[in-house]
Amino acid sequence: MVDQRLEVISGLQLWQWRNAAKQAAIATDVSPTEVDWLLQEVAGLDRLALCLESFKDWSQIQLQLPLVELEALWQRRLNDRLPVQYIAGVTPWRQFKIAVSNAVLIPRPETESLIDLAVAAASLPLQQGNWADLGTGSGAIAVGLADAFKSATIHAVDCSHQGLLVAALNARNCGFAERIRFYQGSWWEPLEFLKGQFSGMVSNPPYIPKSTLPSLQPEVFNHEPHLALDGGADGLRSIRHLIEVSPSYLLPGGVWLIEMMAGQADVVQQMLQDQGSYCNIHIHADLAGIKRFAVAYKSTPNS
Repeated sequence: MVDQRLEVISGLQLWQWRNAAKQAAIATDVSPTEVDWLLQEVAGLDRLALCLESFKDWSQIQLQLPLVELEALWQRRLNDRLPVQYIAGVTPWRQFKIAVSNAVLIPRPETESLIDLAVAAASLPLQQGNWADLGTGSGAIAVGLADAFKSATIHAVDCSHQGLLVAALNARNCGFAERIRFYQGSWWEPLEFLKGQFSGMVSNPPYIPKSTLPSLQPEVFNHEPHLALDGGADGLRSIRHLIEVSPSYLLPGGVWLIEMMAGQADVVQQMLQDQGSYCNIHIHADLAGIKRFAVAYKSTPNS
């Protein structure tokens, strides 16, 4: 993450660094657009100044870390495939800027759809009360739920203490510290005191089969926490658990919503049906048309 020691350099110096960084990116098959995104975060430059290169003539630009350290981190991006989001310490997600570290998975744009699906799935009464974000990681989903459901209390659970520190920081930064509560533990276990009282739950659990982890991009396999990636032998270990346990925590009619991997939709849908406590099961595709999300409801006595 970005060091908070500030350095002031000239626009010409930064322009020269930017040009060299872009050339190095192209030479190592990294998108040169990452350089400008990084400079927006660490130098406070806007897109227009970068596009027009007007900053070249500025006498002073304040960096959030010394240029020599920025260069060292950029070399790690190129040579070690360190994700650029970990260099900047933040990533955009919905309308928020989410803090990230290597203790948490970097929130992906496709996961934003979980919030839209939750809003579409929840009737007005269900948009209140208690909602769970299980495996919260950076807290992005909890923040999204708190933003969408103004009258709800969000209960965010993760087994990683370091991850929860990042999530709590994001709740504060985004203005939701009063409505998001954090718990360390495994899935529903810390929330047993609220059993049967949840309007809904949302989760982006580990869903990648263990044997396929080494085939992931080096940015992911070498730097993101395997705890948030490893879904067991078939990738469905956590999803299977959430299907089995969640009905006892949800209100009748409560919403069950997860993200999954491409190719898992049919199996997940069948497991939900076989469990016997769910109704109105639907599979939704992401923006690329890949079936990535499952929505179901806890059956009511009359359903």
